[in-house]
Amino acid sequence: MKKVAFYTLGCKLNFSETSTIGRQFEDKGYLKVDFQENPDIFIINTCSVTENADKKCKKIVREAKKISPDSYVAIIGCYAQLKPTEISEIEGVDAVLGAAEKFRLIELLDDFAKVQETKVLASEITEATTFNNAFSINDRTRTFLKVQDGCNYGCAFCTIPLARGKSRSNTIESVLASAREIAATNVKEIVLTGVNIGDFGIVEGKRNERFADLVYALDEVHGIDRFRISSIEPNLLTNEIIEFASQSKRFVPHFHIPLQSGSNTILRKMGRRYLRELYMDRVSKIKTLMPQACIGVDVIVGFPGETDELFLETYNFLNQLDISYLHVFTYSERANTRAVEMEGVVPMKKRNERSKMLRILSEKKRRKFYEENLGKTFTVLFEEDVEEGKIHGFTENYIRVAAKYDPMLVNELKLVTLDQINEAGNVEVREPEMVYEKH
Repeated sequence: MKKVAFYTLGCKLNFSETSTIGRQFEDKGYLKVDFQENPDIFIINTCSVTENADKKCKKIVREAKKISPDSYVAIIGCYAQLKPTEISEIEGVDAVLGAAEKFRLIELLDDFAKVQETKVLASEITEATTFNNAFSINDRTRTFLKVQDGCNYGCAFCTIPLARGKSRSNTIESVLASAREIAATNVKEIVLTGVNIGDFGIVEGKRNERFADLVYALDEVHGIDRFRISSIEPNLLTNEIIEFASQSKRFVPHFHIPLQSGSNTILRKMGRRYLRELYMDRVSKIKTLMPQACIGVDVIVGFPGETDELFLETYNFLNQLDISYLHVFTYSERANTRAVEMEGVVPMKKRNERSKMLRILSEKKRRKFYEENLGKTFTVLFEEDVEEGKIHGFTENYIRVAAKYDPMLVNELKLVTLDQINEAGNVEVREPEMVYEKH
């Protein structure tokens, strides 16, 4: 029985796809093992958004060959689609598969027999037209369920459409079937993932269904306690969805909404499909209906043309918004994007300074959000995440909680009262009398 190990870089979507490909191997009689267990085959799922994608890919390949020198190494994922030839020249790589090929790698790689030349199986991104269903199982307490792939937007900084192709989706019926299958494994929470999740409903180039209708249908699935929406564009997060989430049985009050810039000037240069006024309206709507909701924000600093004044527009906009945390990205040049050709390049030192300012702001926002919720009672899903005698989990509104370790808590939903913020920045709960079963 050949042993296969997986390594995933990047987003929740990549994790869902790696897990699904892993099950394909197990169904064919391969033994899935950890990276360090001398595998015969390594599958490395790469990301193009991550900075230094090439360095990270090379490092993982080097480590794989140290562990198992005679192993077969295959590279898949966004970076593999964008730079297949470049990856094929990395010492130790046996095969590179693009977006249209990665779900067929067992079929395409001839029993993983090593040959002298690296196999490059990466067709043009226009060939990636099929939606491949994927979800993670047994990897984490939560499951990442892929409902959409690709993107029809053309943001000036982004290579994702080049790496994943046009927007395409699963059907509501198929998503519901996957959710029921996941429920049968005793998973308590599903995170809905995609490249542009709010654009759900396009099948073979035609819009057949809506994301709002998917949300309505999933809310009726028994056996799953929580559904969490991953990143969703502000122009696609409609009032209809927000209003439904505020009354939902299973959708939690947590939204992650990319902003990218708080300056309308920069938003227009980026090619984003909204202005900051719409973003402000979405945040206001959520907080009016769900005052305890968590709102996360993606923001890019150092985009071409971002002057000190325009950056301060972003900083001040975020500072006054009622949000809970930031994911800060330092702009980095990407080949084959419009932004590479733009004037007004921001020096890297200045980009890093701005990133640091926003990360400090993020910590202040997160702490303020946590402080506002102390003394209140929430439901925590405890995970297999133990540090220094403490077990961790997340409330429905995404507050990271620490409690005294008890093996009986793993993958359990418990009602807790939030007590105080500890030195690690997590919220301690009142123990033990205030931790009791969810009814």
